[in-house]
Amino acid sequence: VQLQASGGGSAQTGGSLRLSCAASGLRLDQYSIGWFRQVSGKEREGVSCMSGSDDGTHYLESVKGRFTISRYVDNSVFYLQMNSLKPEDTAVYYCAADANVGRFRGNGGGLEYWGKGTQVTVSS
Repeated sequence: VQLQASGGGSAQTGGSLRLSCAASGLRLDQYSIGWFRQVSGKEREGVSCMSGSDDGTHYLESVKGRFTISRYVDNSVFYLQMNSLKPEDTAVYYCAADANVGRFRGNGGGLEYWGKGTQVTVSS
């Protein structure tokens, strides 16, 4: 199983970026998926996740209404659309997958599969 994150980069405040995570070796309709982010020196935090069983979604309070998680099972890709970006969204973003959506709580330390991070930098 491999997860490959891409789409990070630089944006100005109010701008948009879309992160992608290409999955190989697993079916996205059989796994829950999600995104985390980490700022250097701070604990990793969960940004959003989607249940593999019922497509239920969850968002970090500070990104609600601005970020949207989605997936395309046939293409084995899931996304994080980030709109109205703020400087505080600057972080390294990681994608993750696990058969158990409950493991997406907290810093996701127990999650089974992780992609390498992609840097998002938002300037004011």
